[in-house]
Amino acid sequence: MSEARNADAQIPAEAVMPGIPPRGDVLERGLLIGGKSVPASSGKLADDVSPWDGEIYARVAAGTPADITRAADAAEAAFPAWSTMGAFERREIFLKAADVMAGRGEEAIVALARETGASRLFSEFNLAFCIQVLREAAAAITRPMGELLPTSIPGAYSMAQRIPFGVVGAISPWNAPLVLGIRSIAIPLAVGNTVVMKPSEDAPITCGLLLADVLAEAGLPAGVLNVVTNDLADAGDVVAALVADPRVRMVNFTGSTNVGRIIGVQAAQHLKPAVLELGGKNPLIILEDADPDLAVDAAVFGAFVNSGQLCMSTDRIIIHNSLAEAFIPKYVERVRALPAGDPADPATIVGPLINTRGAQRISKLVKDAAAKGASLLTGDGAIEGPNGTLIRPVVLTGVTTDMDVFASEIFGPATVIHPGQYRVPPGRRYAQRTGRRQLRRGCLGVRRILRPRYGGVRRGDVAAGPRRRGTLTCGTAPAKLTG
Repeated sequence: MSEARNADAQIPAEAVMPGIPPRGDVLERGLLIGGKSVPASSGKLADDVSPWDGEIYARVAAGTPADITRAADAAEAAFPAWSTMGAFERREIFLKAADVMAGRGEEAIVALARETGASRLFSEFNLAFCIQVLREAAAAITRPMGELLPTSIPGAYSMAQRIPFGVVGAISPWNAPLVLGIRSIAIPLAVGNTVVMKPSEDAPITCGLLLADVLAEAGLPAGVLNVVTNDLADAGDVVAALVADPRVRMVNFTGSTNVGRIIGVQAAQHLKPAVLELGGKNPLIILEDADPDLAVDAAVFGAFVNSGQLCMSTDRIIIHNSLAEAFIPKYVERVRALPAGDPADPATIVGPLINTRGAQRISKLVKDAAAKGASLLTGDGAIEGPNGTLIRPVVLTGVTTDMDVFASEIFGPATVIHPGQYRVPPGRRYAQRTGRRQLRRGCLGVRRILRPRYGGVRRGDVAAGPRRRGTLTCGTAPAKLTG
């Protein structure tokens, strides 16, 4: 638990972000409840630590279950007016929010580097995608929703209309803060719900309060979006209170499979739907007729963008033996050349892990594999950097089922190559088309970087109610990461 502090004197009266402070200065923020910045009921602040240098980047109000109740009160009170606001009026708010975010882009990029260790490349992607989500949400507001249903009564018709749930609980993660933060709230808000948001303890500014500031500047009414930050030690109680509150009609969560399982159980106990996007163990499958150079580009990007801290990161590369000799040396050379270090340096591709716990976990996975006979083609899992959070890119091969890395999600700058023998059945084109759809997966990309709609299979993505399961995308060459 962070040291208890009297928050009343430091927190501004209104929830307007005072910009990103220079290094060495500390940003202080309260909870956002009913359109105002207020201290936590505990009177405490939690430290938000920069992963690269270990300096305190911000101190945020350490919210409690009582604060969740206050936020739900505000969201419930704001719901009638917001849900009945005209669609075109709501749309203007989201279009303006996209413009506001674009205007504050450099501020957001600096904040991402300071708070999460994100490279400039990944921060720019976050920013662009966040703006796109806001504009797509604006478009969704005026999209026709509902349908006419058949009826047995002559001259009569039945109509099904989609209406807002009410208050939605949104639990946003740190690893792609602008993208996943805005995704957790944009559509729920756009279609007329109000939201209580609980951002990650590792990125309460960029995956929570900054987004709320942008929407407030664009004209979002007070109480429609409420943000409760918290100390890591209180996370379980705060989340449980959010899920249990009777005003919260559904919840969405992006994060680890273990935590998602807990939230899913809690939601089920209260008979409310939960939308969960969880972890994965993602393979890149390189078939025998693949272009080796294109495969190298895809594998470098897939494994090491954002230091491998994405639910879609390439944890394993399954490659046909006939291509292994052409692929592996080129891949290892490219990976070894990736610049690693301070995220404030625009040339950095692989920045720090989000915290020392993450670095220690990944180092342990790599060293366990090496001790049991795996080959390290580059990198060794050693922990570096001023805060003990930097691991240089690792490529492993010879990994077997007795090694922890074989089945565990890495979620860091490491990947495993599995050369092997397999073949596409006769009738190549037909077999490739059908074979892709026979794979059990949440989303599938063919020769491109994915921007999928989630709702996949097994434990990685779990959705309440009927959804499209998985996405197949084809055709575009992947982005290229270079040193």
